Amino acid sequence: MQEKNRRWYDKDPILKEALEVLKISPAKTKDEAADFILKLQDQVAGEVLERVYEMMEKYQGKGNRWYDTDPVIMKAIETLRLAPAKVQREIALKLLLAIEAGQFEDLMKPLEKL
Repeated sequence: MQEKNRRWYDKDPILKEALEVLKISPAKTKDEAADFILKLQDQVAGEVLERVYEMMEKYQGKGNRWYDTDPVIMKAIETLRLAPAKVQREIALKLLLAIEAGQFEDLMKPLEKL
């Protein structure tokens, strides 16, 4: 019997790893990652952003997820969650590389148009 994925990001091993590493990263790394992920807003439709804000109202400060306690990180992760799978994977790869290198400057360049 296959184990079901409990979280939305468990389906993609790279995305899962990126968020697991981010979860245990220092606050400064989380902040830089959130800034990078929030660049997605330019590529995500308005209706998706509306859903992000609905989720934030529902869970902020009340949820059990590791990112529910910080509104900026929560907004970033929810934006990532609602992005297309191709964008999620690209972001996850870039996050892993940046966290490993300990620098986010290269990530701040514009994302490729997907």
